[in-house]
Amino acid sequence: MAYDAGEQPGFALTKAQDRAMDVLISDATHIALDGGSRSGKTFLLVFAVLARALKEPDSRHAIFRFRFNALKASVIRDTLVKVIKLAFPGLPAVSSMLNQTDWYLELPNGSQVWFAGLDDKERTEKILGMEFATLYFNECSQIPWGSVKLALTRLAMKTGLKLKAYYDLNPPSKAHWTYRVFHELRSPDDKQPLDEGKYGHYNINPADNQENLPQEYLDMLQSMPARERKRFYYGQYAEIDEGALWTEELLDQNRVLDGVLPDMLRVNIAVDPSGCSGPEDERSDEVGITVNGLGTNGHGYLLEDLSGRYGPEKWGKIIASAYERYSADRVVGESNFGGDMVRAVIQAQNPNIPYVEVKATRGKVIRAEPISALYEQEKIHIIGHSPELEEQLCGFTVQGYLGQKSPDRADSHIWGMTDFFSGLVNVDQTKWSPPQVQSRKRSASRISRL
Repeated sequence: MAYDAGEQPGFALTKAQDRAMDVLISDATHIALDGGSRSGKTFLLVFAVLARALKEPDSRHAIFRFRFNALKASVIRDTLVKVIKLAFPGLPAVSSMLNQTDWYLELPNGSQVWFAGLDDKERTEKILGMEFATLYFNECSQIPWGSVKLALTRLAMKTGLKLKAYYDLNPPSKAHWTYRVFHELRSPDDKQPLDEGKYGHYNINPADNQENLPQEYLDMLQSMPARERKRFYYGQYAEIDEGALWTEELLDQNRVLDGVLPDMLRVNIAVDPSGCSGPEDERSDEVGITVNGLGTNGHGYLLEDLSGRYGPEKWGKIIASAYERYSADRVVGESNFGGDMVRAVIQAQNPNIPYVEVKATRGKVIRAEPISALYEQEKIHIIGHSPELEEQLCGFTVQGYLGQKSPDRADSHIWGMTDFFSGLVNVDQTKWSPPQVQSRKRSASRISRL
C-alpha cells in the first residue's frame, strides 16, 4: 500500500529538531546532522528513512554503521522500535516485519530497509549488489571515507523519490572527512570544491533536546573534560592537534582493505593486561590483545584487535586461540602488571606457547613515537578497521596521552610492533536515548517532501 501521511499521528519536536527537519526536506542530496550526544539525530533520520520507504512502494533503503552488532543494539532493537511506536503506530511490530536472516525490514507496501555493518565484508558485498533510494550512515565518525564512497555507488534506485544520503555523528577532529565535506565543502580526495547545493548539514545538541533528557545527564556532559565536553555537549569539531602522533588521515592512508597481503615472516600476540575480572567490571581497564604481523616486505601489520573486558581465564583462552589460528611465533606481554601472572594465565591454556616479557623503562608517548614515525613512513598498516584502537592511537600527542580511557588496545599494538622493530624503542627486554517524543501532528505536506 502507498504511504498516506495523513494516517500517521506525528510527534512533537523541539525547536532545533524542527529546524533539522527543514534541512532534511531540502533539495540537498547529502545531509548530515552533527552535534552532541542524545540530541535526537538518530531518531530523526530513522524517521526520515521510514517516511520515504512508506511514501514509495517497493523502494529499497539501507542503514549502515561500522559495526553490525552496534547497529542491531542501538538502531534496530531500540530507535527503530521507538520510531514506529511513536510515529507510525498503524504499522505491525518490528519483530513481525524484520527478516533476521538477511537483516532487512519489509514494510506492508513492499518497501525494504536493509541493515549492514561495514565491518562484515561478505555481507556488505551482498548488500552493495543492490540499488537503493536512500542511504543512511549512522555514527559516521567511525566510518572511513573509502567505505562511504563505495556505498554511494549504490545510491541509484530509480523511483519517484529524490535520491538522498543521510549522515549523523558526534564530531571528531577537523581532520575527519565529514568536516571537509559538510563544512569546507571540499572533496576529501582532491580537495576540490563540491557543489554546495547538493550538501546540507545541521548542528543539534543535547541542550536543544533538554525537554526530553534528565537534568543529571546534561550536568554530567557539562562536567566532562574540555575535549569530551566540546564533542558530546557542544557538538563541536576538535582542532587538529599539531602534536598528535596519529591522525585519522594517517591511519586511513595506511589502511589495507583489499588486495593480497605478503607472507608473514613473524606473527606475535601482544597483551596489555589489566586487573579486569570480566564484562561486569566497569571500573577496570580493558585487556589489550592484538595480533601483529611482520611481512616479507619488511612492513608491520595490525592483523586483528581482540581486546575487551575479560577475566583472566577468558583472555587466556582468547590468546591461546589466536596463537593457534595465526600460527604465531610468540606472545609478548608487558610485565608492569605482573609478568609471572600473565605467563601463568597463558600457559595454563597451552604450556607450549612461548611468552616474552617486556618491561617499560620509558613513558607511553616516548615508546609510541617511533611506531608513529613508521606509520608516517607507510611501513605499518591496519588490516580493515579497528575503531576503538584507532581512537586510542589518535589520543597520543607529544604532550601526553589525551584519550578518554586507558590506551590498552593501542599499548598492546605498540608493544607488538616494538617486538618487530625493537631497536627503535628503549625497553628492558631482560625477559622479553533517542528523545522521548510528545504527541503533536506533523504537517502531511512537509512529511511528503522527505
